[in-house]
Amino acid sequence: MATPKIVLFYVFAPLPDPEAIRLWQQSVCEASGLRGRIIVSSHGINATVGGDIRDVKRYVRATRSYPAFKDADIKWSDGTGDDFPRLSVKVRPEIVTFGAAEELRLDDHGVVGTGVRLAPEQLHELVDRRGDEVVFLDGRNKIEAQIGRFRDAVVPDVTTTRDFLPLLESGALDHLKGRPVVTYCTGGVRCEVLSALMKARGFDEVYQLDGGIVRYGEQYGDSGLWEGSLYVFDKRMRIDFSPEAAVIGKCLRCGTPTSDVANLPDGDGRDLAVLCADCRGEQTA
Repeated sequence: MATPKIVLFYVFAPLPDPEAIRLWQQSVCEASGLRGRIIVSSHGINATVGGDIRDVKRYVRATRSYPAFKDADIKWSDGTGDDFPRLSVKVRPEIVTFGAAEELRLDDHGVVGTGVRLAPEQLHELVDRRGDEVVFLDGRNKIEAQIGRFRDAVVPDVTTTRDFLPLLESGALDHLKGRPVVTYCTGGVRCEVLSALMKARGFDEVYQLDGGIVRYGEQYGDSGLWEGSLYVFDKRMRIDFSPEAAVIGKCLRCGTPTSDVANLPDGDGRDLAVLCADCRGEQTA
C-alpha cells in the first residue's frame, strides 16, 4: 500500500431508506478495498474507513455525490495500512448509541437543539473572555480521557456512551448548570447528541467543539488547551498531535507514565486499559 490514509466523518440527516445507504456504502468500500466501520441509521451516517489514499479519495468522492452527504466534514489522518481487521457496514437505531433514538429530532441542518458550535479559535475566545467559569465536559468514555483531555476537564465516570443519559437523569452534573459548558469528543458526533440532551435537561449555556478534538489538534497541536494523546478506534489505538505531546496516562498495573492503550484479557473477555510496554509484554509472555 503506497500511502495509507484513514478518514473519519459523520453526517446527521434524515435518511428514509438506511438499508439502501448501507448496501451502497458496502459496495463502494468493497470496490475500493477499504476496511473500517460504518454505521447508518434514519438519523444519518458515522464512518471511519481506511486504505490507500487513491482508494480513500475515490470513496470520499462517491460518498459526497449523495446530496445529504455533499458537505460532510472529512477528517484525514495517516494510517498504517492494517488499521482495521475487516469492513463492517451496519444499520442501527442511532449512529452513536446514547439510547435516545426517540428523543433525537432532525431538520435539514442536522440535530435540533444542540449546543452552540465553537471553532477552535472561538473556544479560545470564550476561555479568554470567561476564564475559569468555563467548564470542559469530556463526552467520551473514561478510558479515552485517561491518556488525553482538555486541561481541568470534567471526566464523567462512564464506560459506554449509553451511560451518559442515566448520568444526566441522575442529576450528577446539575452543579454545572448556570455555567458555560463546552462538550468535546473525538470528531464531534457524540457532542451533537450529548449537547442536545443536556439542553433539554436544563443546561442553559452549552457549547460543542466543532470538529472535535481532531480539528482542534490540527490547528493548535500541543500548544493550546489540549493535553496528552488522542485515543482512536482502530489498531493505532492513539495518535499524537506533535512530538511534544504530554504523557498524562499511567499504567494500570505499575503506575509508569504511558500513553499506550491495549486490550486487557480478564475473566469476562477483553477490556481496554492503559498499559505500559513492559506490562503488555508480561501479559503476552
